[in-house]
Amino acid sequence: MTTGRWIRFACILGLWLFLVYIVWTRAEHNFMTVFAIVASAIIVFVPLYKKYIRK
Repeated sequence: MTTGRWIRFACILGLWLFLVYIVWTRAEHNFMTVFAIVASAIIVFVPLYKKYIRK
């Protein structure tokens, strides 16, 4: 991967972590919150993995 791709990946990761932090600190800690975080990680990072890393 080139440097530009690593920067894009890091920006997406940082934004996702920031949003997870907001949800985790302001919502109740139950199964639905954890499920939403895990589902969002799958939705965001599996396509990125397939596009950039698995080649």
